[in-house]
Amino acid sequence: MASLGEPSFRATQIHQWLFSHRAAGFDDMTILSRELRKKLSETFSLQRVQLIERQECFEEACDNPTEKLLLQLPDHEKVESVLIASANRMTACVSTQVGCPLQCPFCATGAMGFRRNLSAGEITGQIYALNTIASEKTTNNKITNIVFMGMGEPLLNTDNVLEAIDTLSGRNYSFCLSQKKITISTVGVIPEIQRLARSRMKTKLAVSLHAANQQKRESLMPIAARQYPLNELGKALHEYTELTGMPVTIVYMLLKGINDSLEDAQMLARFARTFLCKINLIDYNSIINIKFKPVYSATRDMFQQHLITSGLHVTVRKSYGTTINAACGQLATNSTRNPQ
Repeated sequence: MASLGEPSFRATQIHQWLFSHRAAGFDDMTILSRELRKKLSETFSLQRVQLIERQECFEEACDNPTEKLLLQLPDHEKVESVLIASANRMTACVSTQVGCPLQCPFCATGAMGFRRNLSAGEITGQIYALNTIASEKTTNNKITNIVFMGMGEPLLNTDNVLEAIDTLSGRNYSFCLSQKKITISTVGVIPEIQRLARSRMKTKLAVSLHAANQQKRESLMPIAARQYPLNELGKALHEYTELTGMPVTIVYMLLKGINDSLEDAQMLARFARTFLCKINLIDYNSIINIKFKPVYSATRDMFQQHLITSGLHVTVRKSYGTTINAACGQLATNSTRNPQ
């Protein structure tokens, strides 16, 4: 605004028209002078995230389906987002990158490679698209929770993620969600976890661990585990919980014959006792014909029981949308998910 010779409060007004009133064009911003609206129209353009495709599947004991959305960005790149309905909540699973640079072998997004980060506006655009669909289901439906667990690593795009969260929370806007209802999921990007710890944000933090042994974790998450070693990650998570007073959610995907033994459970228990946390055990969601397989229920029960006996809070988390490739690790926008 300063470069256009306007007072700084105009930026706040425009931001509100963009993200609360959802103005379709600058001419709709009637609080601005006609001259300024003309100048803005000549200098800038408003670009929206476009819905390309919807898929849905009904989950057991749930009246509403899980829906996966294919969304097109202004430069024609595409991302997938997911709307998950459960008994008392409506959760939006949001992407932060087109593809992912981390190349974890069990994840379809990693097989895409990395193309670019999403802007803060593109991240919020996903939420608005999902919230519109949620409101169509019944008159009382709206997004109650946001999880940054879609395509990409959120903490490799921290600036845009935090800007989006600031827009989506803490303002008297038409869409406003408490930061306590927002979860950022990461593979363990240590500098950005430390940044979050000092940010005073109230968002929740989830860390995809999948092994509490450095060598084994490197085989599952080669780039992330080598760059952010397990012992250093443990220290960062201890610091995070000390500074914020909030627990970290450790996400542990059980893989048959790889990280599901009693010894694996013992190592996880030792790691998790060093900071305030709860553990979510999740199943492997098949993407392509590779070596990974989900565990048997008896193995999962043994694993969970050892953690509980060790004094840890453990939940077995249900995967939603597996039949439409909408569950954890299944999001992708090209043929890497189902190669010929």
